[in-house]
Amino acid sequence: MTRNGAPVVTIDGPSGSGKGTIGRLLAQKLGWHYLDSGALYRLAALAALRRHIDFNDSQALAASAATLNVRFAAAGERVYLDDVDVGSELRTERAGDAASKVAAVPEVRAALLQRQRDFAVPPGLVADGRDMGTVVFPAAILKVVLTASAEARAMRRHKQLKEKGIDVSLPDLSWDIAQRDARDANRTVAPFKPAPDAHVIDSTSLTPEEVVARILDWLERVGVAAERAEK
Repeated sequence: MTRNGAPVVTIDGPSGSGKGTIGRLLAQKLGWHYLDSGALYRLAALAALRRHIDFNDSQALAASAATLNVRFAAAGERVYLDDVDVGSELRTERAGDAASKVAAVPEVRAALLQRQRDFAVPPGLVADGRDMGTVVFPAAILKVVLTASAEARAMRRHKQLKEKGIDVSLPDLSWDIAQRDARDANRTVAPFKPAPDAHVIDSTSLTPEEVVARILDWLERVGVAAERAEK
């Protein structure tokens, strides 16, 4: 629970594990708010790119992140930066790679920490990312970690991009995911690792619906009524 009594479910996992898809589906089932923390880091990276900020200048990156003018709409499907819809640009590999670099900067993570916590308002929040259950919401009522094979994650991401009309080669995508995994696991601040009390799900051979059903079952065990979850 957060200070205002809002329950939080965290879903952490590496790139392409399906946490965004699962997070949105779960939030819809529960009627809760949804936070795509990765979008915040992508926005911070996109703002830095647009403002021609040197990615080695941690103070300038942090100052930019702290003053982001962002707005989410349509359950996170529409994202605005400085009142401009940047949803399609935000999901490009260029933005994703830049976000992974920005997320490794301690000053940027500190600048975005409270902003993420402010999303936790009644009736509840489903938050996905890399450190939701370990750093941002350590008191979450349920912590989930999604994993999947590197091959499955690359193929999923390839399919998503193709559906959005973005052409990228599968080998290049596999290499990019491996690089992001390494950065996320080895950064000095909030490296990606499962919380000790997290429930781990390997989603390689599971459908999104099967993953959500498993999470809803766990939620019932911690007091979230089944009838509420079925809304």
